[in-house]
Amino acid sequence: MTTRELTCIVCPIGCTLRVTILGNGDIKVEGAMCNRGVEYGKQEAIQPKRIVMTVVKVRNGEFPTVSVKTSKPVPKECIWKVMKATANIEVEAPVEIGDTIMKDICGADLVATRRVRRIISQKD
Repeated sequence: MTTRELTCIVCPIGCTLRVTILGNGDIKVEGAMCNRGVEYGKQEAIQPKRIVMTVVKVRNGEFPTVSVKTSKPVPKECIWKVMKATANIEVEAPVEIGDTIMKDICGADLVATRRVRRIISQKD
């Protein structure tokens, strides 16, 4: 039997959870004020996951970068894989909120979270 205490990050309440993995493999979660907290506690005990947020470079845009995030949580051990994959990405403006920037990184897509308009340079 293994027990650990953690703070739920699903909502602003921040319940203190006591998660116990029982000898038969069942998981017991105490302290959650909602079912989402129970599910979070179970997931943290089995395989922690996180949504990854970063930025990628933009060519010919009103901003030099666009913020992006994974479309769903990915296993914590994949965070560095996502960061490495995004380090050399450069997209062409315009970019719209929700545009898929990269497909299937650790089972999730990378999507834009802000709009970047294209700027047209005028040469004199």
